[in-house]
Amino acid sequence: MFSEHHKNQEQNTNPILNVRDLSVSFDKQEILKDISFSINEGDVLAIIGPNGAGKTVLFRALMGFIPYSGEVKWRKDVKIGYVPQKLFEKAELPLTVKEFFVLKSDNLFFKDNRLLETIPRELKAVGLKPEILNQRLANLSRGQFQKILIAWAILKHPNVLLFDEPTAGIDIAGEENIYNLLHKLQGERGMTVLIISHDLNIVYRYADKVLCLNKENFYFGEPEKALTNEQIKRLYGESAFHHHG
Repeated sequence: MFSEHHKNQEQNTNPILNVRDLSVSFDKQEILKDISFSINEGDVLAIIGPNGAGKTVLFRALMGFIPYSGEVKWRKDVKIGYVPQKLFEKAELPLTVKEFFVLKSDNLFFKDNRLLETIPRELKAVGLKPEILNQRLANLSRGQFQKILIAWAILKHPNVLLFDEPTAGIDIAGEENIYNLLHKLQGERGMTVLIISHDLNIVYRYADKVLCLNKENFYFGEPEKALTNEQIKRLYGESAFHHHG
C-alpha cells in the first residue's frame, strides 16, 4: 500500500471525493455511464480498464475540464495536482527545465519569488539535483522528464494527486523507480492519490481501492475483491492485462 495505515471507507462520513451517477457523452456517444464511488483522505485509488474505457475522460470530468451529468463533490479544502499521460513531446519545445517551470506556473506565484524558492525543494523531493534546471527538456531521459512533471504537479503542495499512466513509455526498472517515488511522496505528505495504471502488480501492491472501467460495466472496491479472474475477464475480454514479475 502507498499508505501504511488502511482507512475504513464505511466509517468515514466525510470522504475527500464523492462521485454519484457520473455520466459523460461526446457527440451523443456515451463514454461513462452512472459511475459512483468515494475516496477517503490518504487513500490510493487505482483506475484500470482497456483502452477507450474512459479512464482519462474520468480524470477530466473530476477536474471539471469537460461537461458531465451526475455529481462530483470534492471536499472544500482540496488542492489538486495533475500529471497528464502526455503533456507534449519534450523535443517539441526548445526549453530548459527552469523555463518549463516558469511557463507552466502562474505569474503571481513566480513574481513574488515563491516559485524560485520552491523548485529546488520539489526537485530534491523527486530525486533530482538543482543543476537539472539548466538542462534542455529534449536532453532528458523519459524517466527524468516524468520526475520533472511530478515535481511540477506538487509545486503548490496539493493534497490530492492525479496521475494518468505515470510510467507510460518507461522500462520496467524506470517504472519501479517512479512508483517508489510516488510511494515515498504519498507517505511523507499524506496525499490522496488517484492513478491510472495497466499493471496489475502495481494495483495489488499500492492501491487501497480499485475502479475498473469498460464501456458496459464498472467495479469498485478493494483490489482483492474487485479483481477476481472472472471480473478481469469481463473487463478485458480475451485481451492481455499488463502483468510483469
